Amino acid sequence: MAILDNPILNTPFAAPAKHWLLDNTGKPTGEIVEERRRSEYIVAVATPKRKRGGQEELIFAEETTTERLANDRINAIRAEVDQWRISPEANWGVTYETARLLKHWRATDRERPLFFCQAEAAETIIWLTEVAPRNPVHAKHVEYFRGISEAANPGLSRLAMKLATGAGKTTVMAMLIAWQAINKARRPQSKTFTDAFLIVAPGITIKDRLRVLMPETVNSIYERLSIVPRDMMDDLKKARIVVTNFHAFQLKVKTEISKGTLEILRAREDPDEFDARFRETEADMVKRVMAPLMGRRGIIVINDEAHHCYEAPPASALGPVARSEEESQAEAEAEAEQARKEARLWINGIRAIDRVIGVKTVYDLSATPFFLRGSGQEEGKLFPWVASDFSLIDAIEAGIVKVPRVPTHDDVVKRDEPIFRHVYKHIRDSLPRKGRRKSKAFSPDELPAQLEAALKALYRDYAARYEEWTAKGAETPPVFIVVANNTSTSKLIHDWIAGWCENPDEEVVTRRRWRAGNLPLFNNVENGKQLNRRRTILIDSHELDSGDAISDAFKEVAADEIEAFRRELRRTPGRDADAMTDADLLREVMNTVGQKGKLGAPVRCVVSVSMLTEGWDANTVTHILGCRAFGTRLLCEQVVGRALRRVSYEPDDHGMFRPEYAEVLGVPFDFMPANSAKDFSPPKPRTRVFADESRAAPEIRFPRVLGYRVQFPKGRLNATFVEDSRMRLGADTPIPKETEIDPLVGAGIKLDLGELDAIRPQTVAYMLAKRALERWALMAENMGGEPLFLFPQFLSVARRWLSECLQLADGRGAGWLSLAGYRDEAVDRIVRACAKALDRAGKEEILPVMQPFEPEGSSRLVDLHTAKTTLLATDPMKCQVNYVVYDSDWEAAFAERLERIPRVRGYVKNHGLGFEVPYLFMGTERSYRPDFIVHWDDGQPDPLQLVVEIKGRREAEDEAKADTLRSYWLEAVNNDGRFGRWGPPIEIIRPFDMAQALETIVNAFEAALPATPAMAA
Repeated sequence: MAILDNPILNTPFAAPAKHWLLDNTGKPTGEIVEERRRSEYIVAVATPKRKRGGQEELIFAEETTTERLANDRINAIRAEVDQWRISPEANWGVTYETARLLKHWRATDRERPLFFCQAEAAETIIWLTEVAPRNPVHAKHVEYFRGISEAANPGLSRLAMKLATGAGKTTVMAMLIAWQAINKARRPQSKTFTDAFLIVAPGITIKDRLRVLMPETVNSIYERLSIVPRDMMDDLKKARIVVTNFHAFQLKVKTEISKGTLEILRAREDPDEFDARFRETEADMVKRVMAPLMGRRGIIVINDEAHHCYEAPPASALGPVARSEEESQAEAEAEAEQARKEARLWINGIRAIDRVIGVKTVYDLSATPFFLRGSGQEEGKLFPWVASDFSLIDAIEAGIVKVPRVPTHDDVVKRDEPIFRHVYKHIRDSLPRKGRRKSKAFSPDELPAQLEAALKALYRDYAARYEEWTAKGAETPPVFIVVANNTSTSKLIHDWIAGWCENPDEEVVTRRRWRAGNLPLFNNVENGKQLNRRRTILIDSHELDSGDAISDAFKEVAADEIEAFRRELRRTPGRDADAMTDADLLREVMNTVGQKGKLGAPVRCVVSVSMLTEGWDANTVTHILGCRAFGTRLLCEQVVGRALRRVSYEPDDHGMFRPEYAEVLGVPFDFMPANSAKDFSPPKPRTRVFADESRAAPEIRFPRVLGYRVQFPKGRLNATFVEDSRMRLGADTPIPKETEIDPLVGAGIKLDLGELDAIRPQTVAYMLAKRALERWALMAENMGGEPLFLFPQFLSVARRWLSECLQLADGRGAGWLSLAGYRDEAVDRIVRACAKALDRAGKEEILPVMQPFEPEGSSRLVDLHTAKTTLLATDPMKCQVNYVVYDSDWEAAFAERLERIPRVRGYVKNHGLGFEVPYLFMGTERSYRPDFIVHWDDGQPDPLQLVVEIKGRREAEDEAKADTLRSYWLEAVNNDGRFGRWGPPIEIIRPFDMAQALETIVNAFEAALPATPAMAA
């Protein structure tokens, strides 16, 4: 197994172009292959090891063989979707709304581009829904999934997406919801789309996190990550979404009866009669869970961590469960039965919903969509309805997740593996069994030697990491996780780490003797007293995630911890600590680990009973120690997954992430070994950039414009052509007219686009006029459809533009404008020229389309943390925001000069401000962010507001931006009249001559002012 210096090969924002070659066991060889990795999965093959009672046991040993199997269906779909993705938009075969979303997601000028794996997952589902069914070549995939889903999940249609932990499954859910809901809002009669969604999570932790999928919530994921264009948000908000956890599908008792009375009644009555009297019916449950969706048909169900949801046969129909060497058969059987019980509840709940109100489709998302042990299927087998795959190793190679580092060797002789690779199997018999043993009282002083050594070794690395983070100003500490096999073991480890009470039976609290733990940074005891703010916590995440009350056994061992956090919460203004249940309190602590200013912020160590449930994704986890049985590779990946979320998502100049690492002991996990000399990078120091309202500088406000609308003038449509209206077609354009193709031997041939020259200018004029009319109608305020009476006028304008503005060279003809990109660029110029004519005619026909809920932005709302070091401290008299975050030295120089100009009342850099100008370029709707807003003193009571753009060089798209700002945005905003006076746009193309540039600005402003008597003289 090769040790890699840097496992990251690809940028996360584009399709993977390289991968590490793996050997037959799935371990990297160190050789790089210059293409994307095929989708495959590795299956461990258990072999009979010995017989007990005449029956063979299947045991997963360390030397278990493996098989690597290609996912042929996924690979075929991936190749076909790749071809579809790069095809011309006209060939996509999707609705207009879907096309807009696809272009929005793929845009490269986004504030934060989406990961390629996120776009690919959503695109695959869209392709299977809108494209493949209409194409006989692709329809075979649709038929396959329909058939396999019916066989595995009778009556339900399921499609699954496999995305590694940390790859952004929640973002993909948002993309799928937006695609369906927006199409349904604009096509209410369509049976392809829906606006009703049920999102099912495996527990309350994820359920709470998934509330960001509700479009109306503050800081929803749709707005935070710009999942949809702003003008589509209103359509998205028409969707109805319910977020729940699968435990809600459990039929509940209808009346309030004590648990004891309920058990007595159950024992006396026939089970069916009892259920009829006291338990919910299926319809009752559906109404309780799905209340906002009652009356809707065709629900789409989205399962998060969907590997828990499958058809589970009874244990009687199955053979013995394969187990690992370090676990008993009873433990393996009990764990498998618990998984089957949860799977039945989940899938049967969805079936009940289907019977009552109807389920259209089920979308499954999981990092590990494999059949679990005891499912009745081959363990580790991929769900056959998985349509897309971005595996953990893909995510590591793209830098999306941390790299887990595991022991590869030690100095113990005659051992096939390092001791710390799988601690539990060496100490299993020395630990408390499940439940609290009465026969022997275990003391923290009696921790098994191998476990103590593993804890100390991993802690030593943690201490160095902690000091490094502290020295670099990290806001929260790194986090150390221990995963134990049961409550008793976890309590034992917790006390050894963090300290314990030597006389817990003492009723007088002041007489209790507290002993410090063995790992100083994790101590909850100092100077014989408990700390008010706990550094180490004991958690049973499975109990907390179910939503039920925590068990008496766990409450007993965690009583001191619960009370400490309740005292802490009482000191928090606006929080009622006594109104929270113990489970709610611990859940909040667990869910806020690593979050500055929250209850879990000071936590450095988490000791977990059994598994840390999915969805617990603190990105500050750096160390994991496993102290439990790991019967499957899947379980290993799930435990390690809790440490995979990155601290920093800031790419370097090449669009690549730098590697981050997580140290893992006690989890027998073979994966991507990295050079141990390459230390983990702690989070970069982050600086708060915010508006200080105590500053004397003025608040700078601006309109949030979504688009533009036109009130048609009564007079004739006209166009005013300017320099930016001109367009050149020649050999310097990116499409060749002729291409020669030559073989190694023999005659070559020549390919050309001669058919374009045959298209007559009159035909081109008609085409441009039709497209311009369509674009104009989209902005029309007082037209119900396309104003066809304007077509002759647009035709006249198009002919003028062809005659006056189109420059042809190098044998190109007007027919080249029939190519979609050139056509749309020409139409953009024609429509902008018509907008100029409206303004020059003295009419106020262009008006802005404002954001409905936030029509105005403000510098007062700027508040962000940045890891950038390109910061310029601002003058409190000139700028309300404490720093300018500059992207070039020219921007910094411009800000410094502004602060020296007396006539500058104030300014703000457009970073975190949210100031955007929507525009069109080559038929694509986009938005850009100008660099500055400046308040200029022109002698009037209110300032003249100026939009300033710093440009090193001007390209074709920059012309579209500047022309839109001048012809649409500024005219529309000034016509609206609610947002003050906005002066002409300022574009500085030669920032190296800043003095001259500023003088140009001043002259432009003076020229724009109305003449006064003094000026006239």
